[in-house]
Amino acid sequence: MILAKAAATEFDAYLKRHADTLHVDAFLHDLNGNLRGKRLPVAEAGKLWKAGLEMPRCMLFLDPTGDDLNPGERSTGLGDPDGTALPIPGLLAPVPWAEEPTAQILLQMTDPAGDANRGKPSRFCPRAALGGTLAQFKRLGLTPVVAVELEFYLFDRDSDANGFPVPVKNPLTGQPETSKQPYSIDDLDAYGAFIRRVASYARAQNIPASAAITEYSPGQFEINLKHEADAVAACDHAVLLKRAIKAAARIDGHRASFMAKPFLDAAGSGMHIHVSLVDKNGTNTFGETGAKGETLLRQAIAGLQEAMPESMAVFGANLNGFRRYQPGHNVPITPAWGHNNRSVAFRIPAGGGGARRIEHRVAGADANPYLVMAAVLAGMLHGIEKKLTPTPETKGDAGDGADRNVPFEFTAAVERFAKAKILPQHIAPDMLDLLRDQKRAEMRKFMGVISRQEYDWYL
Repeated sequence: MILAKAAATEFDAYLKRHADTLHVDAFLHDLNGNLRGKRLPVAEAGKLWKAGLEMPRCMLFLDPTGDDLNPGERSTGLGDPDGTALPIPGLLAPVPWAEEPTAQILLQMTDPAGDANRGKPSRFCPRAALGGTLAQFKRLGLTPVVAVELEFYLFDRDSDANGFPVPVKNPLTGQPETSKQPYSIDDLDAYGAFIRRVASYARAQNIPASAAITEYSPGQFEINLKHEADAVAACDHAVLLKRAIKAAARIDGHRASFMAKPFLDAAGSGMHIHVSLVDKNGTNTFGETGAKGETLLRQAIAGLQEAMPESMAVFGANLNGFRRYQPGHNVPITPAWGHNNRSVAFRIPAGGGGARRIEHRVAGADANPYLVMAAVLAGMLHGIEKKLTPTPETKGDAGDGADRNVPFEFTAAVERFAKAKILPQHIAPDMLDLLRDQKRAEMRKFMGVISRQEYDWYL
């Protein structure tokens, strides 16, 4: 996939509709889910659509604290080169929460001069990596139709004296949330201003947001995105929805977090990926009656099962992400599959025909959506191309004990990922090598800090 420079007419047309615009926020999405870029005066922003924005390529792989750990000598080891970040066509939109009239545009990095990949989407760009994986479905005559579900917590704006998050206060009662109320209509009413605000922001930015529900812990919510036939665009929308949710929370005096496991004794937050495969006639192949649809579905599931052990470093974005994999919280701890069963990793939701799909339930909410989607699609490709057969369907609870063949600890997952056999066949190896080196560097940095608990236990 080669990203063409968006025509300057897109920006010109936008300014005709929003003549009062004063600023443009231009940003890209890094490996850890942070948005990094610049806020430009509108008078200077037109250059984005003419020449792009020069930015250090290492912006793609800074660690969660913003440090450049120079993974694999890819940044300072090469002189910290600039790449050119280009606007992604169709994503220019207003920023409804800005104090002054502001627009935003999501960018994609290209590699710098001197690189063999010069001018093309960067070899280290997760968005470009997903595009490469997606293209492999064309030879099968199939198109993935996907949707992303995001779980998150609302917290009080202020942390406690130890810096820990404080449960959000119910807007109607003023009291901190203490009980879980899944699918509570009363709570949707209580947080109605926040939910309406998110919906309004999504409409303004053409983000196809769908249903909102309260989840399985106090202050936890889920907002879904509609199914799309462009998996890259679906992840773009997930990235932008996260920004809108965080902004809406700030306006309402809360703090939104997609941290995978903020509390050990409460539910974690996941990113669930729904996938069906549509043929050239627009038919959902998973919904076809008879052996054909069932065979393709089972092959895809079998591929996901085989790919899961080496993909855990993608699904669990960091050390905290692996705290989410615990028994009893409807979080997959085996590569099991089943119909209408929330304890499995690969769930076939109720309903058939055109709606039949796989729900991939493994990833944490703070994982990189482009890489999660690429890993999911890679597993499905593997199963279909190899005509694999899945394990028998799980009918009961699959969450009693973890599968020993799947690494549910961060360091072990990264090392298993480093030896991957399936993912490199379907995801750009440069991207996988970068992720391996970046995660190893992040763990070394994490281990360079002595925690309070170590003093409590060992001093």
